[in-house]
Amino acid sequence: MRILYLASSGAADPTRASIPWHLAVNGSAEIGHDVGIVLAGDATEVINPGVLDGMEGLGVPRAAELVAKAREHGVPIYV
Repeated sequence: MRILYLASSGAADPTRASIPWHLAVNGSAEIGHDVGIVLAGDATEVINPGVLDGMEGLGVPRAAELVAKAREHGVPIYV
């Protein structure tokens, strides 16, 4: 199955910003689905240096951990 996740929230709402990453890497990619993540709007700020370090949502892993796991799985990120 191929799934494309859309992230549109940035560091101002770290929980909402982390959810697409969490679903992609700890859900779909873990069970072998072909996934990608699209960063749109405010979500594009996560590619700036230092932004991920301060992002920690409620009930989800730290954003830096999620991005590292996306890299491990080879998840393409579209900006």
